[in-house]
Amino acid sequence: MRTPRDVLNELKWRKDEDLGEAKIFYVHRGAPGDFRTLSGSEIEDLGRSFIKCVEGHIPYHRVFKIEYEGEIEFERERER
Repeated sequence: MRTPRDVLNELKWRKDEDLGEAKIFYVHRGAPGDFRTLSGSEIEDLGRSFIKCVEGHIPYHRVFKIEYEGEIEFERERER
């Protein structure tokens, strides 16, 4: 089973794909619907346990869906 980190690294390093086109959905307590989205273009670094972006660090276990060009590349049940 591919992890969110696997999917994002694949999008980042494959020459025919662009990480900036990815849309990452993650759990964010207190936000409307308890989730937010992040554009791949906002990602500064893909660390071992976290996605580093302007907002801070997002743990991979909070990512519940990744879309790329309208297709779902990763999806799992949201943690509550």
